[in-house]
Amino acid sequence: MTRPLLTQAARPLTFEIDAINEHGGIVPTAIAGEHPLTIYVDKQEIVTLMTLGAAPEALTLGYLRNQRLINSLDDIVSVQVDWEVEAVAVVTRLGSGIAPERMEKRTVTTGCGQGTIFGDMMAEIDKMQLPTGATLTQETLYGLLDAVRHHESIYKQAGAVHGCALASNLNPGSEILMFVEDVGRHNAVDAIAGKMWLDDLDGGDKIFYTTGRLTSEMVIKTAQMGIPFLVSRSGLTQMGWEIASKLGMTMIGRAQGKHYLLFSGQERFIR
Repeated sequence: MTRPLLTQAARPLTFEIDAINEHGGIVPTAIAGEHPLTIYVDKQEIVTLMTLGAAPEALTLGYLRNQRLINSLDDIVSVQVDWEVEAVAVVTRLGSGIAPERMEKRTVTTGCGQGTIFGDMMAEIDKMQLPTGATLTQETLYGLLDAVRHHESIYKQAGAVHGCALASNLNPGSEILMFVEDVGRHNAVDAIAGKMWLDDLDGGDKIFYTTGRLTSEMVIKTAQMGIPFLVSRSGLTQMGWEIASKLGMTMIGRAQGKHYLLFSGQERFIR
């Protein structure tokens, strides 16, 4: 696998402004950043994402991967972010951009800031297969929730963001391998997908955690990364549950402290 040439153009994650409290006092307050980033592939405009700017290169790669617009990392020569023009230029080896038929049908999802799923993703569900034999213990789940609780985050400083974590399922403590926050949960999951793509990481022995709702979009993207376990502190949607059940994914919601609700994939979960 050939690694593309990448910029390292992360933006400051928080900014300080003065707010006025209920007593009329001035309170210096950290707020989350939010920046438009337009993705171009071979000078072809694809989409504009609103992002915190923490990992714009990984976000771009993860978006292209999760939308199945580019199939192989070897097809990409470079990913160059320029915040002065609020754009990222992706150059491919063929130089022909994305085929028009692959971009014709788009579904606006329930993602914060309106996520988008290209039509052929839904058609690919029947072809997705999660690794068989993988199990998750209750002890490891509790270890993950404790690790997330102690993780330093932009949310603790400024709120207004969603966080996603990739965690190991190889030991009872559940080590957090990546933690990404962004203004929308779909951006955070795309950034992790991009990092996994760059590092050639397998998802079969991983757990995916999100602070956001367990929607169809989150389930599909988690499945595309080959991860059999999806955990959230929030709830779920009907379509998210139906797709997770069909895939045999273990989906756990309302997970905080020692509380959780197991919605699907009970056969993979060990109490």
